[in-house]
Amino acid sequence: MRVHNTLFKSKQDFVPLAEGKVKMYHCGPTVYNYATIGNFRSFMLADLLRRYFDYKGYEITQVMNLTDVGHMTSDADEGEDKLEKSAREQKKDPLRVAEFYAQAFFEDIDDLRIVRAHHYPKATEHIPEMIELIRKLLDRGHAYISGDNIYYDLSTFPEYGQLSGNTLDRLQAGARIEINPEKKGPFDFALWKSDPKHIMQWDSPWGRGFPGWHIECSAMSMKYLGNTLDIHTGGEDNIFPHHECEIAQSEGATGEKFVRYWMHARFLLVDGKKMSKSLGNFYTLRDLQERGQENLAIRYLLLSTSYRQPLNFTFDAVGAAGEAVRRMKDFVLRMAEAQGEGTSPETSDSISKARAAFEEGLDDDLNMSAALGAIFDFMHEINKLDVSRQDAQAVRSAMMDFNRVLGVIELEEEQGLEEEIERLIQERQEARKARDFEKADSIRNALLARGIILEDTAQGVRWKKST
Repeated sequence: MRVHNTLFKSKQDFVPLAEGKVKMYHCGPTVYNYATIGNFRSFMLADLLRRYFDYKGYEITQVMNLTDVGHMTSDADEGEDKLEKSAREQKKDPLRVAEFYAQAFFEDIDDLRIVRAHHYPKATEHIPEMIELIRKLLDRGHAYISGDNIYYDLSTFPEYGQLSGNTLDRLQAGARIEINPEKKGPFDFALWKSDPKHIMQWDSPWGRGFPGWHIECSAMSMKYLGNTLDIHTGGEDNIFPHHECEIAQSEGATGEKFVRYWMHARFLLVDGKKMSKSLGNFYTLRDLQERGQENLAIRYLLLSTSYRQPLNFTFDAVGAAGEAVRRMKDFVLRMAEAQGEGTSPETSDSISKARAAFEEGLDDDLNMSAALGAIFDFMHEINKLDVSRQDAQAVRSAMMDFNRVLGVIELEEEQGLEEEIERLIQERQEARKARDFEKADSIRNALLARGIILEDTAQGVRWKKST
C-alpha cells in the first residue's frame, strides 16, 4: 500500500511502526456548532483508512479529538474562543454547548455509517496532560513564560515549516502582522493563555488560564498512541498552522519523530464555489437531510472522489450517488434470487479479478475511483452470466466484502443480524488476543449453529451464511 505523505509531497510505501498494527489520529470537530459537509469530507478520509486497514487485517487504534476549549475564531492565537462565543450567543454554559454538539456529531457520523474511533478525547478532560507537555517544553528550552502566558519559541526548532513550506524565513519575508511585545518572535504561538474574562479556566503552575489549541492535539494523541504515530489526518486547512505547530511541540518535547505519514483531504466546494453562509451554500448534514437527501448517497459522494482532489458538491451529484448505491444494492439482492445449480470457473475468475482490482486501487493511495470502477465492471460482467445459486452466493460475499470498505450497501432485513455478527466477531478477536481460546471457539460454534461460517483469512475475519 502506498499513501501520499504531505511531509514529503510524494507517495510512499506504508510501513507501520509495529508490524500488523496501525496507530491513527484524526483532527476532529470543534464542538461549538454542527459539523458541515466540508468537515465530513476529512472525517470520511479517516473512516476510509479505518475500514481499509481493517479489511487488510491490521490491528488498529484510532483516536479523534473533540475540541471544546482553546480554538480561537482565527486558527492562530487571535480572536475569541469559538466555544465561548457560541455559549455567549446561546446564553448557556460552554460545556453544555460542547456536550450538545458532541452528541450531534456522533448522531451525524452514525447516519453516515462512519465507524466510531476507539477514543474521542475531549480537550477539557486532558488539561493535566497538556500542562505536563508544556512543562517538558519549558525544561527543554523550547518554551518561555512572558507575562501570564507561555509561548513556543520557534527559533529553537529549525525544522519548523517542513510540512507546510512556511518556514520562519518565508513567514518573516512576507510578514504583515501586528507585533506582540510579549513574544520573542512574531510567529511564536501560545501554549497557555491567561485571560480573566475567559469563562473556562484551570489552575496551573503558571496561574489560572486555558490551553492553546495546538497543544491539545499533541497531548491527547501522544497519551493514547505514544510518542510516534503512524498516520495523522485532517483537512488541508489544518496543515498550517495547526499541524505544523503540533510537530514543533511534540518533537520538541520528546526528541522523537511525531508522525510517520501525514494525510490531508482537500476542500469541498459547493457548485464550484467555496462554502460560505454569505453565498447561501453552507450545509450541515442536517440541512441536507431536511432537503430529503439520503445519508448513504451523501456518504457515497463524499468518498467517491480522491481525497487529494477538491470535491464539488452539487445536488445532481448527490442524486447520481444515490443511483449508484441503488444499483449496487439491487445487484446484491438479485444474487439472492439465483436458482441454478453447479459452479462456473468464469464467475470465480471474475470474482478474483474484481478483488485484485479493488485492492490495487485502494492500495494506490486510496484511489476510490479505481476501486469503484472495479466493482461496477464486476457487476457488468456478472450480469451477462447465468449465475448459479452457489456462484451467486460467492458473488454476494465478494460484494459485501467490498462494502466493508464502502459502507453503502444496507440490506434492511439483515442489518440487525450483521451488526450482531460483527459484535460477536469482535468479541472472538478479543478473546483470541487474550488467549482465551475456549471462549473464541464457543463464539465460532454458536455462530455455526445459526448457519454463520467464519473464515480467518490474511485480510481478516470474514463471515458467510452456510448454504
